[in-house]
Amino acid sequence: MKLTEEELRKIALSVINEMGENASPESVKKAVAQAVDKIEGNTDSLPKQESPSGRIILTSFGLNRAGVVAAITKTLSETDCDIQDLSQKIIGDFFTMIMIVDISSSKKNINDIQKDLGKIEGEMNIKIFVQHEDLFRQMHRI
Repeated sequence: MKLTEEELRKIALSVINEMGENASPESVKKAVAQAVDKIEGNTDSLPKQESPSGRIILTSFGLNRAGVVAAITKTLSETDCDIQDLSQKIIGDFFTMIMIVDISSSKKNINDIQKDLGKIEGEMNIKIFVQHEDLFRQMHRI
């Protein structure tokens, strides 16, 4: 039986939660491989996790210029994303912005949305980083 990406993600999150501060990329990889080997056809043994949030953390920064926020929000709007929170700061010639965006209504996945935003990066000469909220939370726990 081939596990879906979502099932593998649930297994990985479960392993990371169990290992806590002792989690390292190597130990997580080994534990996930062992868990997958155990499952082999028994989907009832998948770890139970909350369903994914469907939200991303978008961070952008660069030289401030007219239309930066408009370009980013327009791209998100065109992909049926919902901006749930936004924080922006302009310091001198520089801007920074952090958004929490719900992508669960979008027909595009996180990679496609990131590609669309990549076009804005080039046009506006800024940096945009997109990360799934679940991954962000796991990386910043402590």
